[in-house]
Amino acid sequence: MAHEMRENEDVFYMGEDVADYGGIFDSTQGLLDEFGRDRIMDVPISETAYLGAAVGAAQEGMRPIAELMFVDFFGVAMDQIYNQLAKNTYMSGGNVNVPLVLTAAVGGTYNDAAQHSQTLYGTFAHIPGLKLVVPSTAYDAKGLMHNAIRDDDPVMYLFHKRLMGIGWMPAPDGPKTPVPETDYTIPFGSADIKREGADVTIVTLGLHVHRALAAAKSLMADGIDVEVIDLRTLVPLDTDTIVESVRKTGRLVVVDEDYQSFGVTGEIIASVADRDLGALDAVERVAVPDVPIPYARPMEDEVIPDATDIEESVRKVVSPK
Repeated sequence: MAHEMRENEDVFYMGEDVADYGGIFDSTQGLLDEFGRDRIMDVPISETAYLGAAVGAAQEGMRPIAELMFVDFFGVAMDQIYNQLAKNTYMSGGNVNVPLVLTAAVGGTYNDAAQHSQTLYGTFAHIPGLKLVVPSTAYDAKGLMHNAIRDDDPVMYLFHKRLMGIGWMPAPDGPKTPVPETDYTIPFGSADIKREGADVTIVTLGLHVHRALAAAKSLMADGIDVEVIDLRTLVPLDTDTIVESVRKTGRLVVVDEDYQSFGVTGEIIASVADRDLGALDAVERVAVPDVPIPYARPMEDEVIPDATDIEESVRKVVSPK
């Protein structure tokens, strides 16, 4: 973000606790010192107001990055996101662009209950007009952010809290990849095969890329060779890479931290079935059951999939009943 702000004065950042505090997840540390309060803006706790202002700024030619501290808070700004951000280019007949990046933290595993722990990929992927980005590593996070800021369409950039590496909520080692100092972009709609395998395809994103890789490592001890695909973006979706992998393995496990019903797991499976139903010998999906995320740690651990849940689902498709 700092690189893009140095290159383009129209780029600015706004959100709650993003200036003096440096972002609740440390995502804006140091930006205030370099760019000042005209471009790193703390805003009142009124998502409706500041997201509406960001949409207006984007339509006037600026490139705002607006932070929704927790994705769960979208409810109080649903009109700004669903009916303005996503649709104004279409509603204007293409006379305005909305080059806005809306960032938000997603996910549970740190016991903050039902209104601060959701993932909601499917909620935003469902509405036409938004591009949807979900990085799983530091390298991908930078390349996807460069691309998001430069895109002339609205982009939702969702990062998992557990991957941010803040002191009170340590990240797994997997996201800590080398990051070049030079700028580079990762094109949207380009999934990444994080691990090649021959027996089962796991399709996932965000935190669960690393849980899938942990499951794959464990399964290898029993001779089960797992391919792990990191979607990186949901919109656009790289269906080609998924289908090609399933044609090789014949077995598909889709893993998501969103709710199971009407969500990403079902969409991925349907997309493969549409393209090549005959390639599918066995399918499993791993997601959050349709319940609010619990506050109590044992209950939260029960509903959010972990590496053990993924491993069990892989074993099911390898040895179906």
